[in-house]
Amino acid sequence: MRVWLACFLVLFALAELFDWLKAFSLPLPIYILGGAFLAVASNYEKIIGSYFSDGSEQSQVESFAPSTDAIPLTSATQVVDAQQEEIV
Repeated sequence: MRVWLACFLVLFALAELFDWLKAFSLPLPIYILGGAFLAVASNYEKIIGSYFSDGSEQSQVESFAPSTDAIPLTSATQVVDAQQEEIV
């Protein structure tokens, strides 16, 4: 019985809160400032990084590219030959 009563009270409180939030409104400038804040916050690294960059943006991009030096390059015929040697 306590669980039913607790669930009823929680759902009633949520319904009343939702009803109150539906009637709540903010002026347009608050929405504009909020949107500007979200835009700045989501692009913070790009904005702040541009002030402190030393022109090495290309090297930063290259550092994230996978290196092909560690991977030995083999032709398809070498792979097929190696597989056939293992079978025989």
